[in-house]
Amino acid sequence: MKNEDIKILLVDDEPDILEIVGFHLKKEGYQIKKAKDGKEGVEKAKKFEPHLILLDIMMPNMDGIEACERIRSLKGLENVIIAFFTARGEDYSQVAGFDAGADDYITKPVKPKVLVKKVKALLRRVNKVTPEKEVVNFGDIIINKEEYYVEKNGEKITLPRKEFKLLSLLTSSPNKVFYRDEILKTVWGQDVVVGGRTIDVHIRKLREKIGEDHIITIKGVGYKFVI
Repeated sequence: MKNEDIKILLVDDEPDILEIVGFHLKKEGYQIKKAKDGKEGVEKAKKFEPHLILLDIMMPNMDGIEACERIRSLKGLENVIIAFFTARGEDYSQVAGFDAGADDYITKPVKPKVLVKKVKALLRRVNKVTPEKEVVNFGDIIINKEEYYVEKNGEKITLPRKEFKLLSLLTSSPNKVFYRDEILKTVWGQDVVVGGRTIDVHIRKLREKIGEDHIITIKGVGYKFVI
């Protein structure tokens, strides 16, 4: 995909940030839209349908965490790449961001050239993100990879993107043990640095939604899905 075909949405309540970041990304040929808070960001995401969103966390009207969750729930935007672009670099803030569905976390301040490099690294995933057109059935669980939802005993469950990708990976080979490194690389990507506990948090949330019996922990190794 050519740069001029790629759409990037910038969401930040600081006009200077929007101006500077927008300027440098436009120089690369990308299509740019801007929003001054989370609420406006969600509305513009619906209309613009970007490939990448750079999203601040601390904003008026709606913060970045809530905006990320809402964007992830919108049909057609399940696979948009979202990176938090924020001065908040605490571990708990990053974990909250990834739990909300973010793909990466860029800490301010950052030099424009470095930011452009990070954006290019994120955009390498654009052509790789294609939902599988497949419906798989595991007893009381149905996974619709085309429409991005799960059914448990006839009840439809909408999962955040990372939880869905994690479940899709584990169910791609039932009874196979997936190593933790493999899970991190497949679900979070090679360019993202996350702690091992991030996997554990997502596994716990999946178990809460689909039941304790299907996902088995292999201590010190990884996880597997059993029917």
